[in-house]
Amino acid sequence: MNPIIEIVLTPEEKTDEHNMERKIGYALGSAYDAKIFYRILKRSLDARKSPLYRYRIEVSDKEIPLQPSLKSTYKNVTNCKSIIIVGAGPAGYFAALECLALGLKPIIIERGKNVRDRRRDLKGIQQDHIVNPDSNYCFGEGGAGTYSDGKLYTRSGKRGDINKVNTIFVEHGASAEILFDAHPHIGSNKLPDIIQNMRSTIEEFGGQIHFDQKVIDFSIQDGVINGVTTNSNEYHGEAVILATGHSARDIFELMHHKNLLIESKSFALGVRIEHPQSLIDSIQYHQKNRHDQLPAAAYSLACTINDRGVFSFCMCPGGLMVPAATSPGEIVINGMSLSRRDSKFANSGIVVGVHPLDFQNSEFDPFCGLNFQKRVEQHVFQAGDGSQKAPAQRLTDFMKSRISASLPDSSYIPGLWSAPIDEILPSMIVSPLKEGIKLFTSKMKGFYTEEAVVVATESRTSSPIRIPRNSLSMHPQCAGLIPCGEGAGYAGGIMSAAMDGQHCARAAYHYVLAN
Repeated sequence: MNPIIEIVLTPEEKTDEHNMERKIGYALGSAYDAKIFYRILKRSLDARKSPLYRYRIEVSDKEIPLQPSLKSTYKNVTNCKSIIIVGAGPAGYFAALECLALGLKPIIIERGKNVRDRRRDLKGIQQDHIVNPDSNYCFGEGGAGTYSDGKLYTRSGKRGDINKVNTIFVEHGASAEILFDAHPHIGSNKLPDIIQNMRSTIEEFGGQIHFDQKVIDFSIQDGVINGVTTNSNEYHGEAVILATGHSARDIFELMHHKNLLIESKSFALGVRIEHPQSLIDSIQYHQKNRHDQLPAAAYSLACTINDRGVFSFCMCPGGLMVPAATSPGEIVINGMSLSRRDSKFANSGIVVGVHPLDFQNSEFDPFCGLNFQKRVEQHVFQAGDGSQKAPAQRLTDFMKSRISASLPDSSYIPGLWSAPIDEILPSMIVSPLKEGIKLFTSKMKGFYTEEAVVVATESRTSSPIRIPRNSLSMHPQCAGLIPCGEGAGYAGGIMSAAMDGQHCARAAYHYVLAN
């Protein structure tokens, strides 16, 4: 068995690859005078004091063989039994690729456009303030993650094989560095090509993908689903994997109309706070100017205020804020970053936990959280001028409950307008938010500054509704219906959604075998 060693490099040492080879030799207990092959297993950045890169490395005196391609395991499924997959986000696409390995034909139904054509609608909301309810930052090929950052970090290692998911990304064009980085990131500029390559693989092996197909009904007979009806067609299969994302509110309404059980669940809502990236760098790296071998610095903050969680969400170093509304008449803010993370801004959601018990009759109303979410988004829109301009306050003014006389520069293209966010948002959000920011300021000296701007509203952290599933991963009232991913309440990001997609494909496979 090849030995595993650990080495440390400073940012300065990282500029010369021979420094890694020398340190490997030192770690092996001898001068580096023979050919040694190595493979990086993990790389992390330790910035608690002076920034250091920590590596975990496998070494060998022979060339370390590459892992066999996962694509080589895919079967031609042209004439195989079909599985309908509703949604072409990470849950849907990874479910489809798993179907290829299992010998099932995936038929993907996507309400939005392909990843390239989505760009026109993103430009429409950014520059013209026009929201296409079926093609936006949440809906379309690749799902919400494609154009909103592409972070691949997850704590959900027990849900599936993280390395397998990352390997699939690499086989479709992602950098091999995501296989060993502690906080891997692809970037919204790289993901579209990777998503297109995944689509090509699915179609190459006999799968089908249909865009501009919005599901409006389920075909259910005697408690068994055998297909879906869209705005222009019908599709039939042995099972239906429902991977529609956390913003497909019409799917929740359809399920309620069909008397299929759905449940209210906790989510989070708040604001997005944007700082100059240089300020976050100086706080996190304890140095005035960031070394060119260091990435844009990130942060993670969390606390509890009166039994209510307050935490940072989807932190985007070197990133941008984008409008993520899915219907006209609402303001929703999200964050993204490109692969280089070279924007001069850093932004993060700072959000407050919202629970079903916050609302009356919550046990009888599965839509209580979703309706609250909608009311907040619509109220924020109504407070403005009818565009996608977002209400904003300097952080110092937000904390002092005063309107900002001016606003700092921002990455948010539709524009900001000075507004009393602490009056626009509900007090159940504002009060713990302010208390949480006080604590965050004590943890990150410099976080509290007039250079930071608070923008409303960050509300699509996760689905406010869960679609239940039984021990077979199916809806307890409908055989063959497999709720999947973020929209069903079983994931919280690209990686967990992808792993849940693979899990649901395996559930579909066992269901088909049994029937």
